[in-house]
Amino acid sequence: MAAFFFDSSALAKRYIAETGTAWVQSITASNRIFVARITLVEIVSAITRRGRNGDLTPHEMAQALADVRADFKTLYEVIAINSRLIRQAEQAAEKHALRAYDAVQFAAAQQVNMAYIAQGLPSVTFVSADHKLNAAALTEGLAVDDPNLH
Repeated sequence: MAAFFFDSSALAKRYIAETGTAWVQSITASNRIFVARITLVEIVSAITRRGRNGDLTPHEMAQALADVRADFKTLYEVIAINSRLIRQAEQAAEKHALRAYDAVQFAAAQQVNMAYIAQGLPSVTFVSADHKLNAAALTEGLAVDDPNLH
């Protein structure tokens, strides 16, 4: 079983049909998936915005919200946001000129990857649909995949 760290831009595709949705659904169904705690807030925000814009029906929005909340309880391994992670995010934001929550996602992915490597396990694949974030991850030696390419 492979391990993946999903940022919000990629994981939202599991709940909102768009380019890469089928691939994200297949990966998240059969692998170990890590996410930062803040990802839940970001996805709820994305789903709600899409519902209010009319891109999702009220029923689709309610179902997507219920699904994401259930999956956070049972499917994902959620990485806590603590002071150590915030320090790493601050450094990443400065080094790579990342937006605040992107830096938090990036720092969480780095922590998971470092823990995996320290245990002698294969590296974790960072999954994001954000080109700037993917470029930063590649610069720091993370394996990267973009769901928009699938």
